[in-house]
Amino acid sequence: MTQSYPAYELKVAGLTRYLPICPVNEHLDIAGFVIFSDVELTAACAEALLKKAPEFDVLLTAESKGIPLAYEMSRTSGKKYILARKSKKLYMRDPAAIDVKSITTEKIQTLYLDAGDMEYLKGKRVLLIDDVVSTGESMAAMEELCKKAGGTAIGKAAILAEGDAADRKDLIYLEKLPLFFK
Repeated sequence: MTQSYPAYELKVAGLTRYLPICPVNEHLDIAGFVIFSDVELTAACAEALLKKAPEFDVLLTAESKGIPLAYEMSRTSGKKYILARKSKKLYMRDPAAIDVKSITTEKIQTLYLDAGDMEYLKGKRVLLIDDVVSTGESMAAMEELCKKAGGTAIGKAAILAEGDAADRKDLIYLEKLPLFFK
């Protein structure tokens, strides 16, 4: 397949996708992986990750790109998923907050969990979910929220481990994603 833009060929969960190469700064490009609207890929990756995951009671993901994956893993496993939001919502009661700096976002963001979600996580085995782990900052923020809630993060799972994240021993992932240094 010929691409009209610089692309990285990704093979994951038995499927092939072409990811656009996106500049992060003057020294670094990344392959842009967006799972939104790719139902086939989402389902295949969810199934593959569930086969590798330890036993868990609940899934926790951060808004927004982890949502389709967590939903599909929840639907398939029958286990609930909880969403750490990137902004406080009117319906949230006494939300807990953790700051996070992601490689794909220019500024520091805050993740929030409602008091009811915090209570649900208490005493639970929690599987942390994301689409891509690069710096690990989003996972660390979710782990901190889980700990604040009294849950136990028993695993960290992602579709892709980008750059040095592929060397992490605490991460379950399906494929490596390279960084492109200029």
